[in-house]
Amino acid sequence: MAMQKHIIFGIHITDRLQHASHVQDILTEYGCSIKTRLGLHEASETMCSPNGLMILEIVGDEGRSREMFEKLNSVEGVEAQQMVFDHP
Repeated sequence: MAMQKHIIFGIHITDRLQHASHVQDILTEYGCSIKTRLGLHEASETMCSPNGLMILEIVGDEGRSREMFEKLNSVEGVEAQQMVFDHP
């Protein structure tokens, strides 16, 4: 029986106003590979953080997920990290 994998990306974006549109373009390109997407940043009535954190659950072809991971890390101001959980 083949092992199933849960692939999770953590993406830290600095200067969201400048870099978020490029990140969004990449996420749109690979949208069918994203099962779950959660965005986190500090916000209040008087302040909105310039930095953000996204959590993605990835499905499908591992080659495409690797491509997306590499593209995200190629964007200035973006750091992507990956966790992979194997299970039967």
